[in-house]
Amino acid sequence: MKITARNIIMHELIGLEVKVAESTHQGYLNIKGKIVDETMKTLKIMQDGKIKTVPKASCKFIFKLPDGENVLVDGRRILARPEDRVKRIPRRRW
Repeated sequence: MKITARNIIMHELIGLEVKVAESTHQGYLNIKGKIVDETMKTLKIMQDGKIKTVPKASCKFIFKLPDGENVLVDGRRILARPEDRVKRIPRRRW
């Protein structure tokens, strides 16, 4: 399945370009680079040859999709183990 803005929270994030758009901690703002690893509560981002660990819960991220589209995602929406998150079916409200 192609990764889109509607289904990004159900996909693998490793390899995507990302930027921290908002954070409750000023030290995480404007960290940008490629996601190299993901845990339940953090994203590891390669920036200038160094790996930065950023908590998901306190940040909002801008992900660059393979088609070039930028998507803003609240980190709390992706707060789960990656292997569980990709299996999860989002709830739909009618």
